[in-house]
Amino acid sequence: MQKKLKLVVMALCIASSASAQVVDTPTTPENTGLQDEQAFTFTEAQLGEDDDMTQNVTIISSNNNTYANSVGFLFSPVRFRYRAFNQKYNEMYINGAPMNDMESGQFRFSLIGGLNNQTRGVENSLPFEVNNFSMTAMGGSNNYDFRPTHFAAGHRATVSAANRNYTLRGMYTYNSGLNADGWAFTASLSYRWANRGYVEGTFYNSLSYFFGVEKVFNDKHSLSLVTWGNPTERSTQGAATDESYWLANNNYYNPYWGYQNGKVRNSRVVNDFSPSVMLTWDWKINKDTKLTTTLFGKYSMYKGTRLNYNNADNPQPDYWKNLPSSYFDVWDATDTRNRTHQGYLDFYTARTYLMGSKEARQINFDRLYYANQQASAQGTDAMYFIEAKNINNLNLTLASTLRTDLTKNSTLNMGLQLATNKGMHYATMEDLLGADMFHNINTYALGTYSALQDQVQYDMNNPNAIVREGDKFRYNYNIFVSKAAYWANYRYSKGRLHTFIAARIGGTQMQREGLMKNGMAATNSYGKGGTAHFLDGGAKGGLTYNLGAGNTISLGLGYEWRAPQAQAAFVSPEITNDFVNNLKNERVFSAEVGYNYQNSWLKANLSGYYSSVAKGTEWQNFYFDDINSFSYVSLTNISKAYYGVELGAKFKLLDVLDLKAIGTISEAKNTNNADVIYMNSTKSTYHKDIVMNKGMREAGTPLSAYSLGLSYHSNGWYIDLNGNYYQRIYLSYSPSYRYQSTLTTMSSVDNEGNFIVPDQARGNGGFMLDASIGKSLRLRHGRMLSINLMLTNLLNNTHIVTGGYEQSRSDYTVKDDGTMNNVRAYKFSLNPKKYYAYGINGMLNITYRF
Repeated sequence: MQKKLKLVVMALCIASSASAQVVDTPTTPENTGLQDEQAFTFTEAQLGEDDDMTQNVTIISSNNNTYANSVGFLFSPVRFRYRAFNQKYNEMYINGAPMNDMESGQFRFSLIGGLNNQTRGVENSLPFEVNNFSMTAMGGSNNYDFRPTHFAAGHRATVSAANRNYTLRGMYTYNSGLNADGWAFTASLSYRWANRGYVEGTFYNSLSYFFGVEKVFNDKHSLSLVTWGNPTERSTQGAATDESYWLANNNYYNPYWGYQNGKVRNSRVVNDFSPSVMLTWDWKINKDTKLTTTLFGKYSMYKGTRLNYNNADNPQPDYWKNLPSSYFDVWDATDTRNRTHQGYLDFYTARTYLMGSKEARQINFDRLYYANQQASAQGTDAMYFIEAKNINNLNLTLASTLRTDLTKNSTLNMGLQLATNKGMHYATMEDLLGADMFHNINTYALGTYSALQDQVQYDMNNPNAIVREGDKFRYNYNIFVSKAAYWANYRYSKGRLHTFIAARIGGTQMQREGLMKNGMAATNSYGKGGTAHFLDGGAKGGLTYNLGAGNTISLGLGYEWRAPQAQAAFVSPEITNDFVNNLKNERVFSAEVGYNYQNSWLKANLSGYYSSVAKGTEWQNFYFDDINSFSYVSLTNISKAYYGVELGAKFKLLDVLDLKAIGTISEAKNTNNADVIYMNSTKSTYHKDIVMNKGMREAGTPLSAYSLGLSYHSNGWYIDLNGNYYQRIYLSYSPSYRYQSTLTTMSSVDNEGNFIVPDQARGNGGFMLDASIGKSLRLRHGRMLSINLMLTNLLNNTHIVTGGYEQSRSDYTVKDDGTMNNVRAYKFSLNPKKYYAYGINGMLNITYRF
C-alpha cells in the first residue's frame, strides 16, 4: 500500500485546482431523478470485474433505439451482453482515444470505477450508426467526454447506501466552468466501502479521484489535461456447485474465505490501480473543420491472490473429495460399485459434518498455519501458501481525429490511432502462511521427471531458488503489443435518405519476452521470441430511409479482418514464446435490418441481425485431472454465428405515465468443431486434437430476455417498475469433455461411429421485479436536492443463474496407458459451478447540487 499511496500522490500532483469567476460557462444537459444516478451505478455494484468471473455486461445505448437505450441497465443484474457478443466487440473511447485492453481486447470498467459524474457525457453509437471518433465496432462504440469545459459548473455531493458489493459511497465533484481568463478546472473524489459485501466473506475498499484543467486560448484552440485513478482493494466471490449451495442452504455460499484467529479472511483479494493521464488538443481550423488530438498514458497494476498447496491435500472446503456425493453415486441407481452401504454411511457422515457448522464449510487458516509450522520444523517446503497473479501494463496511445462538413448534407470524419502496450505478467509469493521457505520448482512435473532434471525448474538461470514472501516465482514474462490504425467515415443526408460508409485499415504486432528460463522449454522460453504481424481492417455501410408518417427502415452491412488478441496468441505463455499454430485474423461479418415507428404516443423499433466470426482463436488454462497437471489449451479455426430479433416500444399512456416493453430472442453458438492444441505442465510436448464443440452456446448471458415496465414522472417525481424475464442461460463449456480422444476413452460413440457429445450445462432463468423511485427538489439560488432509491429483485428470486462453468475434470480415473479405469461416484460432468443473481438489493442516493 505504501507504493500505491506514493503513486496516488504523484497522480494528484499532475493537476491543480482553483476557483474563479464564471462567465459564459458551457454546460451539458443532465438528467434528473432516476436517470441521474443510473450512470455506472450498476458497473460498480453488479459488473464482474474479476478474472474469475468472466461474464460482463455490455454498455450500449442510442437515443434513437428504445431497446438499446434500456437494455444495458435493465438487464445488468444478470450480466446481460448485447447480442451475446464478447466484450472485445464493444469498443470504448475517451476523448477519441481507444481504451480497450490491448491484450484481451476487452474494456475493464475498473479503469473508470467511481467516476459517475465524469461518465455522463458520452456519445453512443450502435453497430450501424456512424460516429465522430471511429468506425463503429460490431457490438457498438462509446466515447466519453472528459473535457473540463464540458462539465456542468458547480458543486455536486452524493452519499449512497447499498447492500451490494459495497455498502457506503461518498462522492464530491467541483467544476469551475470556463472563467473570464479562459480556464476551467474540475476536481472529484469518491470513496466506496464495505466491511462485508452482499456475499459473506467479501469486502470493498476503493478511492477514486479525477482532476483536470483546460485552457481555452481563443475560438480556435483549447488544451485540456486530466488525470484519474481508483486504487481499489476488494475480495472476491467464488462459484460453487449446487451441492455446496445445498449444504450451506445459501445460493451465495463463498468457498474463498475462512477464519484465522477467529477473524474472517478471504484467500482471493484483488488490488487494482490504473493511474491515468490524458492530454487533449482541440483545434477548430475553420467553421466547418475541427481537429482533435489526444495523448493518453496509464500504468495499471493488477494483483489477484489465491490459495495454493504443495505435497498436501487441497485446502478448499468445497473440494470434490470433501463432498458427500464423492462417496455415494447420487445420480446413477445402477452404479452398484459406488452405491454401497459403506458409501452411504460416508455420504451421511460428510453431509452431517458440512451442514453442522459454518466453519466446516470454510477455509481453516489456523490448520494451514499449523501444518506449515510442522513442515518448517522438518526443514521442508510450505505445504500451503498464498500466491498472487500480477498483471501490470504500461500503455501509451495517440489518437487524432479530423471532422469536416463537406457540404450542408455531408460530413467526413477520419482519424489515426497509434498505441503500444507492455504487459508484465508474473507470480509472487504473498504469504507463506507460517512456513519458512518454498523452492521455485515445478512440483507437478515431479514424478514425470526426477528432481535432478532441468524440466522441473521454473527458472534454469536460478535453479532450486528459495522463494520468500514478495519474491517472483513460477513465471515471469512480458507481452509487447503495438497497433496502428487509420479509419474514415462519410455520411450523407438529404431529404428522407440518410446513409454512411466507413472503413478502417491497421496493423498489429505482438511479441513475448521470457524473464525466466523454464526447463520445459529451455530453448524458447528465455529472452525475446519472434514477432507476429497482422494486417487488419474492414468496411461497413448503412442507410436509413424515412417512409413518412413516422415510418423508417434501415439496413447495414459490414465485414472485417480482426487481428487475434495477444491473450490468445501464445500456446502456453507462462512457459514458452511459441505462438499458436496457424494463427490468423478473425473474419467478421455483420448485417442488420431495422424498422422504426414514431408518433405522438408511440416510439417503437424492431431489428433483426446476423453476425458471424470465422478463423477465431481462444485460449484457456485449467487443472486437468486426467493427467494431474495444468493444461494450456488453444482453440483455433473457431466459427460462430450470432443472430436474433430485438424489439423495443414505448407507449405514452398519459402525459405523466409511459409503458415500455423490450425484448430479444437470440442465438449465439459455435458452428463447427474447432482444432485444439494443448501443453500440460507435467511434460513439454504438444497434443493436437479436435474438440466437438459445434452447437456450444456463448455463456454467461441470457439468450432470451424480456421486460415490461411502467414509468411515472411528474413534478420532480420519478417512479419506475419493471418486470424482467430471462431464459436460455448457458454455462462455459469444458473443451476437455469434448476432445475426440476423451470421447473415445469414454466410449461415447454410437453404433454408426458418431461421437456422442455431452450437452452443454445450463443455468436457471426466471422472473425479476425491479423498482425505483426518485424526487428532485429545486431549491433557492439554483440549488437542487435529488433523492433516489433503486431496488432490484424485489421478489427475492435467488434461483436465477448469472453464469458459471463446467468443471474440466473427468468422471473416471485413467490408467497409465491413458485408458479408462474406474468410474467415480462423483460426477464432474453433472456438477458445474455457478453464480446466482443477488436476492433483493438496493441503493439509496442523495445528491445535493449547488
